[in-house]
This record gives sequence, structure tokens and C-alpha cells, in this order.
Amino acid sequence: VSEILRLNEDPNVQGLALDLPEGLYSSKVLNAVKPEKDVDGLSSVNLGRLVHGDVSDCLVPPTVCAVMELLGDTGGKTVLLVGACGAQGAALQSVLQRQGAAVLSCHWRAPQLQRELHHADVVVFGSTKPDDVPVSWIKPGATIISCVRDLLSEKLNYGQQNNPAVEKAAGSLAVAMRMQNTVKNVERWIQSQQYRKWDLHCLKLQPLSPVPSDIEISRAQSPKAVDVLAKEIGLLTDEIEIYGQTKAKVRLSLLERLKDQPDGKYVLVAGITPTPLGEGKSTVTVGLVQALTAHLNINSFACLRQPSQGPTFGVKGGAAGGGYAQVIPMEEFNLHLTGDIHAITAANNLLAAAIDARILHENTQSDKSLYNRLVPVVNGVRGFSAIQLARLRRLGINKTDPETLTEEEISKFVRLDIDPSTITWQRVVDTNDRFLRKITVGQANTEKGFVRQAQFDIAVASEIMAILALTTSLQDMKERLGKMVVANDKKGEPVTAEDLGVTGALAVLMKDAIKPTLMQTLEGTPVFVHAGPFANIAHGNSSVLADKIALKLVGKKGFVVTEAGFGADIGMEKFFNIKCRASGLVPSVVVLVATVRALKMHGGGPNVTAGAPLKKEYTEENLQLVAAGCCNLQKQIQITQLFGVPVVVALNVFKTDSPAEVDLVCKIAKESGAFDAVPCNHWSAGGRGAVKLAQAVEKAANQKNSFKYLYSLELPIVEKIRIIAQKVYGAQDIELSPIAQSQVDRYTRQGFGNLPICMAKTHLSLSHQPERKGVPSGFILPISDVRASIGAGFIYPLVGTMSTMPGLPTRPCFYDIDLDPITEQVKGLF
Repeated sequence: VSEILRLNEDPNVQGLALDLPEGLYSSKVLNAVKPEKDVDGLSSVNLGRLVHGDVSDCLVPPTVCAVMELLGDTGGKTVLLVGACGAQGAALQSVLQRQGAAVLSCHWRAPQLQRELHHADVVVFGSTKPDDVPVSWIKPGATIISCVRDLLSEKLNYGQQNNPAVEKAAGSLAVAMRMQNTVKNVERWIQSQQYRKWDLHCLKLQPLSPVPSDIEISRAQSPKAVDVLAKEIGLLTDEIEIYGQTKAKVRLSLLERLKDQPDGKYVLVAGITPTPLGEGKSTVTVGLVQALTAHLNINSFACLRQPSQGPTFGVKGGAAGGGYAQVIPMEEFNLHLTGDIHAITAANNLLAAAIDARILHENTQSDKSLYNRLVPVVNGVRGFSAIQLARLRRLGINKTDPETLTEEEISKFVRLDIDPSTITWQRVVDTNDRFLRKITVGQANTEKGFVRQAQFDIAVASEIMAILALTTSLQDMKERLGKMVVANDKKGEPVTAEDLGVTGALAVLMKDAIKPTLMQTLEGTPVFVHAGPFANIAHGNSSVLADKIALKLVGKKGFVVTEAGFGADIGMEKFFNIKCRASGLVPSVVVLVATVRALKMHGGGPNVTAGAPLKKEYTEENLQLVAAGCCNLQKQIQITQLFGVPVVVALNVFKTDSPAEVDLVCKIAKESGAFDAVPCNHWSAGGRGAVKLAQAVEKAANQKNSFKYLYSLELPIVEKIRIIAQKVYGAQDIELSPIAQSQVDRYTRQGFGNLPICMAKTHLSLSHQPERKGVPSGFILPISDVRASIGAGFIYPLVGTMSTMPGLPTRPCFYDIDLDPITEQVKGLF
């Protein structure tokens, strides 16, 4: 049984056939075989399908096939099964009855055996005939078929001169039938590997008015079991790793299986410059896929970022969408999910620990001591590890025997000579903790006076998170992790994770995090949640891998909808220039989310502050403010057109918006070059409230697409920054600080000048000044510093100061979050 179970899980084995001593064919053994690998067709699942007539979904046992082949037409005949018990006997009886035979069954010691043998037209021996059962009991002229497993001698000699029975042995033919079953099983396996049409059963929504809280809505819906959802969208059993009832990791092997499957349409949801409250990009993303799949019957997938727990317990709350357009269960989405952020934290902090430890050991040991510890003698043998051999090759030392290195080569090998003042790699934690923005490390006596100032970032600001979002395979992730530059040495050369020897360990910590997590919307449509990099110092998009897998799963006519962080000037620009370069994917449509509230703010309305009541300008009709603020919408449409992609404006409607305000926004958007502009009510109505948006997106996706990047990677770093500042933000020019210029010179000298640019700028204005709304012009964009994420593959200039560790407000969200100890339900999340 243990061997059968092992073979069940072996993806290289497509079928199992059992050849065992007769006494071992027990129900326990037969049912240990996975039904889809059961070549003999004797498991209870296979037999159940056979008995119910589901012949297309099961394999008929080979011996049964052989008997039927030998008998031919059995209609109206009486067939007696003798000694055919268990699974084999049940299968024989079922198939013979379906062919119109009258079937009787008994064992060799049955008192009525002589009478039954005398009346039967066909006698099937399931086991060896005892000597004390004379052949004379058998009806003259009856057909005798033996199913006894004896392939060496198939001569029966049951007949006598006065009883010319027709004798047949099923053994050899059963072997041939088993081969036929083997071929059928492999054919079925090959068919299972092909793209499958979706058989999605959507969940019904019954929206209430007024709309309840997000967590009440989430809890009122009963999600499908995630393995059911996976099967509905064509995932194979061995392609998912289930976490609880509602989440599953999806293995990257799917990409190989569906490599010849055409991609679906690729849709990006971006937004205008937002208020501090956000304008509902996640809600639009979810509402759009609910409309496409649950209401228009078009395959669609939402690909969302995993939220940091910092804001969840801080001030912003969760990020699962909202109202009747959200991912469920929302508490699982917003909290630990499947542990990806914890894996990033562990990997990031392992690297941080390796940096400080290496500096300490180099400061306190001679070259010889370092060498003896880095390349120790184990069981009398000294050898380099694979990552150490790679370092030797990079140093130009082509030796593999540790005993042959010269003193100079040993010194070059063991000393990284990290300059502590250049360390850029920080520790991370997934909590808003302002007191970790500046810390001192190394104060214990055991660290021998090696003290330096450092800081913590929030976990999603780690470069490892950006790598997770941009990687295309395990091998690619491993290479990117190795390339991460953590500091410079005292000669000004970059020091990488590969130099520290930690690349393999980081890859091990990230091996599960690289798999996207499958969840579902309120209407039971599929969602991938994967990666959540910062949208300022990183690119702010969910993962390339989630998009690639989803594009294969939806099929040629399906849609994958993903979102970009912040406004189109930041998130969308990075999506096109960084993410699309990494993935090679070309977007079909951009959905640009706008709200009347944000447009009024851009038109000169009073400040909008998180947690404070909205002023009357935002709750009463004011067409003048709306018209004036549409300049920001027009600018964002123009930015989208720079990339040659059709744009559909989605106006996220609030109950305080008047029909005249809604009509005005849609009219101006169309006049400004949008393919269409559609009011959406998905927050209050679910997918039904976004059907018109879905129809507009479907039409726009069929438009001619002339996608292009904004700049060539070959341009100098400063020129690429200038193009973004002038063409996207509307700046007159840029101004680099001396620090920024020296960093640009250093990165260019180190060979990093051909990387794309990831601008770290406020999201609250097109300019660098958050208070400047609408469309600022004539400003000089100040670049205070320039940093690099070499593993992720981009240079990020800092526009002003940029905090990478949020703080907690006076009244954080955690005041309202609680756990019911009886039901274990989470309360207070939003």
C-alpha cells in the first residue's frame, strides 16, 4: 500500500496495474490506487462509475473486457459466475446485465451449484474449479470461460466426449485488454493536460440597502471550497497546494503544461491622482471581473496585490475591495494569507544579519582564520561550496582545490571589505512602527564595539518583494536575489547577496512564496493574490507570474484584470516601463478610475483628510468644481495615450454624486480621447453594477493597439528621469542634488545605467508637492537622491524625502479589531 501511495503522487507515473498473489487483492489494496491511475479499473470509485453506466468516465477491468470479447452477443443468455467474487465479480455482473444477459452468481460450495450449472448457457470460472465438481454438471454445449490468472497453460480440457463444451481462456486476451486500458489511460492523461473549458458556478448576490460593512458582506457569503474553484477553472489536482478551505497556492508547472495555449486579453486598472481616501481601483478591479464572468459569461481573472498588515492595523484598513465587489474571506485576504510576507521578512532579515556578521568577523580575524572557518575541514576533507566556487570565478581565480590558493588569492576570497557607511540593506517588519525609522545596532559587548546607525523598513518595501513581483521563474528569482546590491566595498565596488554566499538560502525561504495564491470574489470568480511592492520606491504592481498563469487559464477570449498602485502617473507608468519589460506582456486596455469627489478636489475643493467628515462641497452638487477638476482626468488620459493603449474611464459612483455631475464627467472624458466613459455601481450592486463597464472594456480590447515604451533603456539615467518628469508629470525640467548626481555617476560606472527608472514621488499630486492639485505646470522636479534595486532591476530616484516605515496614528484601526473566542470570528476589519 505504501508503494502504491508513493506512485500515486509521482507525476511521472500515469497509470498503475497490480499483479499480486490472489490473496492480496483486498479492498484496501485496490482502493489505495488513485482512480485516475487505476488501469485495472477495480477501485471502488471506478466500479461505482461502471455500475452507474458512466463508462466514458471509467476503465472496464481487463478480464471483464476479455470475457465480453470472447462471448460476443450475450442477449437473452443465462450466465453463471462461479467463484467470481469481489471487485472482479461485481464488474462482470454489471457489464453482462447491461448487455442483456440473465446473470447468476454462486461460489464453488453452494448447495445449488449443480442445478445452476445444468441450466446456464455460459459458465464463467472466476477461480480454479475444484476436482470434486464434475464437468458432467455443466449443460451440454455451454460456453466455459476461465478467468483464472494462469498464462503459462491455457488448455482447459473441461469438455468430455458426451459434453462438447466450448472452452475459452480469458488470460492472454485480458493482458491485451490491459494494454488497451493502459493506452486509454495515457490518452485520458494527455487530454487532462490540455486547456479545459471553464465550468464555473458563480455565487448569487443579494445586495442590501443600505450597504452593510465590508466584513458583514464578506461573512454573509459562503465561498466555494478552493479545490472546487480550482477544478472549475481547469487546474489539475497536482497543480494546487491547499491552505485551509478558501486559499490555495498554484504551482508554476502549469505554465509548462499550457505553454501552447494562447493568452487572453490583458487589462490594467489605474486611476486619476487620488484623494487620501483612495478612489476604489481595487473595488473596480473586482467589480469588473464579477461583471465579465458572473453576468456576461466571459472567463476573467483578477490579479491583486497582497496588502501589508501595517495599514490593516494602522489607518487605511484592508485592501480586498469593498461593498459588493470584494475578495473573500476578507479577513484571510488582509491578514497572513499564505505567509508570503513572512517569508520575505525572514529572507530580508537573514541577509541583513549576514552583512553585519561578515563585517564583524572580518574586523576581528586574520585572513587565515577567516579562510579556515569559511572553508572548514569536514571528515578530513576541505572543499568549496557551490556558491564559493562561483565567487572564485567572479574574482578570476579558476581553482577548485582549497589547498592551492595563494595568500593573495585567499585574502581576495575571504575579504568583502564592506564600507559600513554605504550599507543600503535594512531590516524589515510588517508593522507600522515609527520608532524603528532610525536605530543603533551592535551595542552588546559581544559585538566588540562595532556600532552603526541603521533603520527598519516595512516588509513590503523590501527589494525581495519587488523581485517576487517581477520574477518569471524560480531560476530567474534566484539570479535576481544573487544580484541584490547591499553595500559598496572600500574601493567603491558593489557587494551583492551572492558575494555574501546567501543566495541559495534566500531562494529556499522564498520557494513557496513564488507561487500565486488563488482566492475568489463575492460572486465566486477566481482571483490571484500575489506580491505587494510599495508603489513609490518600487513599482506597485502584483506579480508577473500571477498575470502569466491567469492569461493562460482564461483562454484566448478571456480577460485578466490587474491594478497599478496610486495614480496613472505613478503606478501605470511603472507598469508599462518596468513590469511589461520584465514580463514581455502587452496590455490590451487601461481602465482609468475616477470619482466626482477627487475631481472636485482637483477643481479647487477644500482639503480631503482621512478620518475627517467631508465638507459640503463634496456632498452637494457642484458642476463648476467638477468641470474645473476634470483637467486631472484629461491629463491622465493623455499619459495613457503616450503608451498607445485604449483607455476606458470608469466613474466610481458614490450616493452623493448627482446625475448631472456623472453625465458631465463622462462627456468630458469622451471628448478628451477616452474610448468610452462609464458610471459604475459595483460597490452597491456587485458585478451587475459594472456590466456596462465590462462591455466597454470588451469592445476596447478589440481596438488597434500600438503599445510602446516611453523611453529607451539605452538612454543615460538622467535623460530617462527627465523624460518621465516632463512627459508624464508635466515638469519644466529636473534638478539633481550633488548626492543624486554622484549616485548616478556611480551606478553608470558600475554598469547599471541601462536599467529602467522607478520614480519615488508623492502620489497626491502630479508634482512633488502634495498640496498642488489639478495639473501643476512650470515646476522643476527636485531629485534628492538616487538609489538602485539591482536584483529587481531598476533605479529609483527619490523626489524629496520618502518614508519607508509608516507610523501609527493616535487612534489606529486595532482599537476596533477583535476576536470572538467562541466562534473564532474576526471583528472590526474594514
